[in-house]
Amino acid sequence: MSDERSIVQMTGSEREDFLQGLVTNDLTGTPDLSYTALLTPQGKFLVDFFVLRQPEALLIDVATPLATGLVQRLSMYKLRADVQITPSELSVQRGLGTPPQGALPDPRHPALGWRLYTDTPGAESPVDWDAIRVEHCIPETGIELIPNDTFILEAGFERLHGVNFRKGCFIGQEVTARMKHKTELRKGLTTVSVDGTAPVGTPITADGKTAGTLFTQSGGRAIAYLRFDRAGADMQAGEATVHWHG
Repeated sequence: MSDERSIVQMTGSEREDFLQGLVTNDLTGTPDLSYTALLTPQGKFLVDFFVLRQPEALLIDVATPLATGLVQRLSMYKLRADVQITPSELSVQRGLGTPPQGALPDPRHPALGWRLYTDTPGAESPVDWDAIRVEHCIPETGIELIPNDTFILEAGFERLHGVNFRKGCFIGQEVTARMKHKTELRKGLTTVSVDGTAPVGTPITADGKTAGTLFTQSGGRAIAYLRFDRAGADMQAGEATVHWHG
C-alpha cells in the first residue's frame, strides 16, 4: 500500500453525530486526533483512518488508494443529514522526536511519533516505519489490514485504541462485540521471528497444514496472521522458516 495520504474535510451541523454512528471509535470527548475504522455490516474491515476534530470541521486522514471509496460510502450513508464532504488541500507530515508546533501524537502507539496537518508539504521522513510496525505489531492498510477480510479485533484494534465498546452502536458492532466476549481469539496478528524472506502474503504452514500468512518483515522479525491452534515453534513460509513461541 502506498504511503500517500489524502485529507477529506467534513462540515455541517450534524457531522459529529453522523460519523459517530458509523465508526468503531468514540469521537466525542476524546483527544483531538482519533484512530478509527469503518466496517461492513458483517463486521469486516473496510477502511481505517484518523479523525481530527476542529471547531468547524472534521478532518479525515486516510490512505489515498482508499479515499475515493470512503467518500462514496460516507455519501451513501448521509442521506439528508446536514453533512458536506469535500477534499482538503492539507498534507500530512509525520516523524519521531520533538514534535513541531501543532503536531499531535499518533493515537495508535507512542512509538509512531507525531502527525502534523499542514498546507506545507514536508520532506519524506527517513524513519523506517516498517521496523517500528513489526516491533510493536502495528498493522498497515492494504498489507495486514485487508478490506472485506480482516476482523479488527484479530488485528489488535483494542490495543491500538481504535475501537470503543462503550460508545453505542456502530456498523458491524454486533459481530465485533461477539468476538470481544469470546474467552479468547483463536486467530490474529502477532510478531514472529523469521529466517530468510518471503513475499508479503505468503502462506505459513505447520506440519503440512495451513497455519497463517506472513506479512511485513524487518530485521529478522515479521508480522504474521496465525491460527494459534496450528502455529508452532518452526513453520514454513515459502523459502523462509518462521518461529512463533506463543
